[in-house]
Amino acid sequence: MPAQNSSQRPGHQGRGAARTAVVWEALQDVLAAVPADAGDQTASVLDIGGGTGGFAVRVAELGHRVTVIDPSPDALAILARRAEERGVADLVTGRQGDLASLHDLVPAGRTDVVLCHGVLEIVDDPAAALASIAEVLRPGGTLSLLVSQRHAAVVTRAMAGHFNQARELLDDTSRGGSHRRFTADEITTVLDRAGLDTTALHAVRVFVDLVPSSLVDLEPGAATALVELERAVADRPEYLPLGTQLHALATRR
Repeated sequence: MPAQNSSQRPGHQGRGAARTAVVWEALQDVLAAVPADAGDQTASVLDIGGGTGGFAVRVAELGHRVTVIDPSPDALAILARRAEERGVADLVTGRQGDLASLHDLVPAGRTDVVLCHGVLEIVDDPAAALASIAEVLRPGGTLSLLVSQRHAAVVTRAMAGHFNQARELLDDTSRGGSHRRFTADEITTVLDRAGLDTTALHAVRVFVDLVPSSLVDLEPGAATALVELERAVADRPEYLPLGTQLHALATRR
């Protein structure tokens, strides 16, 4: 019997639901479309930098096998406890490592879906990182990529009165450091060079980071309405520059 959608459980409401709803629903569609192998619709999923299992455990609850690669042993310990508590410990495997050690941890060309959420911003070479990911995906396999988006960061800094920081971010294409951000054009270009065809781009967290917490958490019906609004604009190209994050889906050629 399918597991209950985690976004419908207590504790997944309010701002948290609004932040993850677009990505989670897109990911569910990807998993549902994984080709069946001899009648087995279980997907092989790799979550790079998946930490404590915010997405990995939810994917496992849908019946898929998930391997989480993360450099933090503490995060992996929490992942194991969470998977045990949710009854999916047999479907979740944690391995200590990062993108640099990916080929030592995962066989090439056999993964159906790779999650790379919030990782590309901190690697030394995004192009090389995506090329490594492409190698572990099977042909036709899908990458779910979530990155920070530059234009929204400029607006956020300016609204907070940090005008110099906003100006510096306008054309910041830094290759290093922990504050790299991307535009939609930059993401599609680097994915293409890695042998990955972009199939969808979603604007994520367009409004949720701008709305006061008191309104979302206390006003009756506000959280649900905010989630619906985020869903409504996610696929509209004109809202891509306004999202705090960009979510890309791409398939290996």
